[in-house]
Amino acid sequence: MTVNTTFTRLIDYICNFENGMLKLISYLKSYIAQIAVIICLLGLQASCDLSLPEYMSHIMNVGIEKSGIENAAPEAISEKQLRQLIKMLDENEIRLISAHYTPVKENERYPEKLQKYLFNSETFVKENIYVLQDNIKADVLTDLNACFEKAIIGNISFQDHRVIGFKIIDFISNEYTTIGISPEKIQTGYILRTGGIMMIIALISMLSVVAVCFIAARLAAGVGRDLRKGLFSKVVGFSNTEFDRFPTATLITRTTNDVQQIQNVLVIMLRMCIYAPVLGIGGVFKVLHTESSMTWIIGVAVVSVLMVVIAMFGIAVPKFKLIQKMTDKLNSVARGSLTGIQVIRAFGRQQYEEKRFDKTNTDLTGINLFVNRTMSLMMPLMSLIMNLTTVAILWYGAKNIQQHAMQVGDVMAFIQYAMQIISSFLMLSMVSIILPRASVSADRIGEILDAEISVKDPEHPMTFDNRQKNGIEFRNVSFKYPGAKDNVLDDVNFISEQGEVTALIGSTGSGKSTLVNLIPRFYDVTEGEILVDERDIRTVKQADLREKIGYVPQKSLLFSGTIESNLKFGGTGIDDERMSKVADIARATEFIESNEEKYSKPVSQGGTNFSGGQQQRLSIARALAKQPDIYIFDDSFSALDYKTDAELRKKLFEEIGEKATVIIVSQRISTIRNADQIIVLDAGKVVGKGKHDELMKTCEVYRQIASSQIPEKEATS
Repeated sequence: MTVNTTFTRLIDYICNFENGMLKLISYLKSYIAQIAVIICLLGLQASCDLSLPEYMSHIMNVGIEKSGIENAAPEAISEKQLRQLIKMLDENEIRLISAHYTPVKENERYPEKLQKYLFNSETFVKENIYVLQDNIKADVLTDLNACFEKAIIGNISFQDHRVIGFKIIDFISNEYTTIGISPEKIQTGYILRTGGIMMIIALISMLSVVAVCFIAARLAAGVGRDLRKGLFSKVVGFSNTEFDRFPTATLITRTTNDVQQIQNVLVIMLRMCIYAPVLGIGGVFKVLHTESSMTWIIGVAVVSVLMVVIAMFGIAVPKFKLIQKMTDKLNSVARGSLTGIQVIRAFGRQQYEEKRFDKTNTDLTGINLFVNRTMSLMMPLMSLIMNLTTVAILWYGAKNIQQHAMQVGDVMAFIQYAMQIISSFLMLSMVSIILPRASVSADRIGEILDAEISVKDPEHPMTFDNRQKNGIEFRNVSFKYPGAKDNVLDDVNFISEQGEVTALIGSTGSGKSTLVNLIPRFYDVTEGEILVDERDIRTVKQADLREKIGYVPQKSLLFSGTIESNLKFGGTGIDDERMSKVADIARATEFIESNEEKYSKPVSQGGTNFSGGQQQRLSIARALAKQPDIYIFDDSFSALDYKTDAELRKKLFEEIGEKATVIIVSQRISTIRNADQIIVLDAGKVVGKGKHDELMKTCEVYRQIASSQIPEKEATS
């Protein structure tokens, strides 16, 4: 793989990720305040983490090497020793010292700030001493330090500043011991004080981490919830055209697995993608201010880390999209096998289905293993870079210490800053492991959210005039499925008046179900128009249209819950009395009342714990309970025996009477022969229209269907 190919893939990934995530940015608008809090907390944490190496350096350089003595200007000095020192100074320097040292006479108690450092807390001044005043400005303290360095070193010339520092510390320690101040207490106090500050800083950093993780987790969970809600709301508005484009398996994957990927990446991004750059830039800034000749080591380490990350991206990124596609395929295979388990068992194809699932599962496993193995190399490589960086710093740092160019604490601080810089890149590399897959997920979610819905409500919808009940009219209706060349329905014209029963019959594939699916606008007509109560159904809201329709699909579908919840699915105004009545009309009372739970009996998903006939009767009862103006029965009596079919239709038409328009799709002549109007379809065209007796005389297609089901004498009688 060439470097150009790797960079091209990386750039494509960045563009795709940006496009995918921009589609989701609107879901973060309501969390701006939480994001701002996270940024502030991460800034606080980074500031704390960057300050710790400096305090550690102070403990080593000052607390240990300098016995806790921070300045060349002593906190207290005897009058005798001070007089000896100022002989080495000029008048201005003497004036400076005199202005900032306060005399304490013999037999007076030491000032309170020095009491804790005395060998004996009750000790009084044995001779006249001078004490450094409080709250001295930094620039003045620097001048005082310079004065005392000059006075203590005298005319001796030292090239080694570290040796000069030790000579000054020895002088001050001896002087403190002479006047009753314990250098050991000063050292211990400095180490404890600095260590205490480090503990407080570490505690603040820890609390910031906990708060950020908590807020980020809640934010990501909230965004995941909003995404799932947005996806579901979008999918609920899909027409059959969109469902043909996005199969059920991929919609489930995008709503669950892909949203989970987004949640994961949000937590990581909020936690690391903000913190890591701040930590890295802050570490570089600190290193540059150490004036060390070892900065190049960090530069080499950073370049090495970037090369590893880019290489991993180039190899792994193309596989992530394939993983999500294979996940869709696995879900599709599993869903198909589980849905059709009875057929599979009946044909003895369990082993075949197991092999089919195993192949898809093995392919997905292979891709996952490749990606995981590739990404698993990242951590060892990063650890190797970090360890080599530490060794290089110690190697060159030891030389600098030997040459008195650095102190041990400075080397330790440099190592810590180097680790922080590399760790920041390590965090970003960890993010890179899930970013590509999240990018694919974001793009897949964006496809759903941005999908153009083919069946829409009009911008200025009209309303139905409830006083007019004129049924349904098809005017020159033609229809073809999206992407198809030929029409499924061609120039269909008929009127189904209120109070009439219109039946549709024809050979398999003649377009019967397609025709009735146009009425609730599951699809929109390609040409012509459909009118309900003299309104073009495209000029009213879909909700208003479907409120007028009671639909019983060709494949009965019950929802998980109870019989009661299914029968009352059509609306909140359905009471128990209405529920019992429609169950009786649909001839479902017998099997409902035969079990102890009656209407509270659980219904499994899809109604699989009921027979096909029972499912159809419950579906019919559900439509009746709604009391709509239009009933559509799409081959809804096929699973019923002839006796039950006849009894149900008799009760049904007695209930409906002249209050509603009824359209029945059926293959049975016995079901439709008494319809007010029979529409005969053949290859998407209306080839016959009229009552049974009339069609037996005028329509060859209808006559053939009838003669295949009932004797010719009976058919014509």
